[in-house]
Amino acid sequence: MPRMVGRVKKIPVPEALQSFSLAPRHLSLLSYLLFDGPMTVNELAARLQIAPTTVSLLVGDLSRQGILERREDEADRRRRIIGIAADQQPAITSWLAPGAAAWRKALAPLTPDQRQVFVDTLLAYEAAVSGEEPD
Repeated sequence: MPRMVGRVKKIPVPEALQSFSLAPRHLSLLSYLLFDGPMTVNELAARLQIAPTTVSLLVGDLSRQGILERREDEADRRRRIIGIAADQQPAITSWLAPGAAAWRKALAPLTPDQRQVFVDTLLAYEAAVSGEEPD
């Protein structure tokens, strides 16, 4: 695990994004938006398992920098849909997509049950490292 984390940390931030001072908390949010598409603050909060107010702060920060865009939800104009700004999409894709491709390649030979065991093991590891009881 330490070797894998070390390799991931060495993936360079694309030049187009270096001036934005992106932190690990931004990467998870950007990954969800990249792979699952635009969504609301509440949807992002549920996936990130953090408070909607925290997501709102992250979105505000990234929006001010021009990385994210907020638009009205056509079905409910009170809601805002968050997405990656079109001009930032290529840099974010080139940065984060190879990691997703690597996961797909690594998990492809596994059966659905084996994948579930793998995911459950990672969740148990995360809980143990953070001192939490597993779900």
